[in-house]
Amino acid sequence: MITRTARRAAHWGRRMRWYVREFTGESAYDRYVAHARQQHPGRVPDSRDEFERRRMDERDADPRGDFRCC
Repeated sequence: MITRTARRAAHWGRRMRWYVREFTGESAYDRYVAHARQQHPGRVPDSRDEFERRRMDERDADPRGDFRCC
């Protein structure tokens, strides 16, 4: 039987994982794949590498280039 403390620790562990993935942008690809499958069911989503490359190109092309640290 799982104790209440163990359940609470698991809950907070999941929340921390979610926060870290959102903060680092790791979840962006998962959202992209879900969107692509829902809105474009016959199309194969880009690979993670293609997605990240396109995402970086879009960030570099942004005229507000001063919003990044490097």
